[in-house]
Amino acid sequence: MWLELFISRRYLLTKRKEKFIWLISVVSILGVAVGVMALIVVISVMSGFDQELKNKIIGNISHINITHWQGVINYYSVLKNLENIKEIKGISPQVFGQVLLVKDKSVFALSLKGIDLEKERNVSCISDYIKKDLKTLDSEEVIIGNQLAQLLGLKIKDELLLYTPFNSSSFPFKVKAIFYSGIYDYDTNLVIVNLERAQQLFGLKKDEANAISLRLANPFLASKLKKVIEKALGFEYNVRTWEEVNKNFFSALKLEKITMFIILTLIVLVAAFNIISTLTVMVVEKTKDIGILRAIGLNKNSIKKIFTLEGLLIGLVGIFFGCLAGLLICFFLKKYQFIKLPQDIYYIEYLPVKVVFWPDIVLILVASFLISLFSTVYPASKASKLKPAEALRYE
Repeated sequence: MWLELFISRRYLLTKRKEKFIWLISVVSILGVAVGVMALIVVISVMSGFDQELKNKIIGNISHINITHWQGVINYYSVLKNLENIKEIKGISPQVFGQVLLVKDKSVFALSLKGIDLEKERNVSCISDYIKKDLKTLDSEEVIIGNQLAQLLGLKIKDELLLYTPFNSSSFPFKVKAIFYSGIYDYDTNLVIVNLERAQQLFGLKKDEANAISLRLANPFLASKLKKVIEKALGFEYNVRTWEEVNKNFFSALKLEKITMFIILTLIVLVAAFNIISTLTVMVVEKTKDIGILRAIGLNKNSIKKIFTLEGLLIGLVGIFFGCLAGLLICFFLKKYQFIKLPQDIYYIEYLPVKVVFWPDIVLILVASFLISLFSTVYPASKASKLKPAEALRYE
């Protein structure tokens, strides 16, 4: 093996007489490197999107949401039925509804969310989205998104009017805080008020809510706990996990990631054809050398190994530099965040990057290696079939 490796390395590195072969070898290495680099960067960006959006969604909605077919839930009754489930780390009642916001003769349709601030901290990341330390939320106070605040020119302590379908009169509120979730739809269309005030706006009793949010110790166990919760509450309640609410979105993201992997693997396949052409030309150029090597005792397998190893060296060098370049690009994209994105389309403000070594990077490297290996099969097999007499006939 060491002899074959030594000869293949010499064939690859020498450039005194075979400058053309050396040049196309370099092109083959660059082709593999570009393919591996593109795969690592794109797949890492897709993984970053997946993680960033999951974090934002989990931060803005509960791990499990419970509603009733009649639209109204008795909070204390549900709490009593769920108190023995240890995996539940937080429970918060919520009131949802549609309202009209009036500001300077302009009217905007918005979604209103009524919360108990202390309980809401246990099920969502609302405290992380508000810059100031918000300890209380009074009945006349409201929290609005930063996009809505910019749109209407609202600041803290400014006043606004809210109308609800249940009541024909208007209700004045004062802006208590401005939140920034990073999800454009929430930051533009959501206003948050005190739970008791929301109950008054929509004609609910003090122990009633539209939904109950749960936070789990492990959000990825939501599907498993859903069955336990449904059994504890009964068929009248609708239990939905955060994965179910966003199922179509994450399925599309996963499909897109697989599609991009397949498409960008074609770049490595194109580079593999360069490896085939490089080795084929080298077999022709080294016909005399092959004849001499066969004449001094090297068998067919040794000749095949020489050209197989040479193709693998081209592939491995390309894979190494492509992996290095891809990881460096991912590092700079993640650290400096110099590529900005329109939030109203992508929900996030910068290009997210997450390098996942297993399985993403490992699969990319293994796939590239196998493609490089298969590209050596024909040229190496062709070289091994040359007979010493034929190889040296015209020399």
